[in-house]
Amino acid sequence: MAQFFALHPTHPQKRLIRKAAEMVRLGALVAYPTDSCYALGCQIGNAQGLERLRAIRGIDERHYLTLMCRDLSEIARYAIVDDTRFSLLKRVTPGSYTFILKARREVPRRLMHPRRRTIGVRVPGHPAAYALLAELGEPMLSTTLTLPGDTAPLSDPQEIRERLERRLDLILASGNCGTEPSTVIDLTSDQPEVLRRGKGSLAPFAVESV
Repeated sequence: MAQFFALHPTHPQKRLIRKAAEMVRLGALVAYPTDSCYALGCQIGNAQGLERLRAIRGIDERHYLTLMCRDLSEIARYAIVDDTRFSLLKRVTPGSYTFILKARREVPRRLMHPRRRTIGVRVPGHPAAYALLAELGEPMLSTTLTLPGDTAPLSDPQEIRERLERRLDLILASGNCGTEPSTVIDLTSDQPEVLRRGKGSLAPFAVESV
């Protein structure tokens, strides 16, 4: 049965965040809020958690997962970020964007796309997500909380509890986050490419939607 922590939407309780981070370090699979919608997440070295995450989503290793990071310096530890890309990321983070970047050589294979050797990264703007990442001191492996057969992500913490409380270890509830996922931008080539149009505006990228 999943534990259920009710968090303040703008000032999440520190004691609950500390407990949540401790649980993630010990292997918990968690549903948590972001500035676009709810997400699933686990510690980056948690192989069992990764398999549970994929099973809930109904996805395989070809599906992009996201490294939720607290800042750009953390992104640069896992992805290759030159000056041009750094400047672009700095303008739009934190925010409702997921970026596809070339992974550094030392990144474990389980964290990257199996053929392209790329990695998805994001700096979320939701206070609870940021507080959790700051307390963890490392990124969290994540994916949008959309269940097989559903057309939109889950947005109501009580519905998440009803549908997944036996498959999750923790639910961080912070109200309704909406059902529009992040905008996904591929930055592996010179020209940004929109892979998914979501909540994040395309205006900073001078590109058209797919």
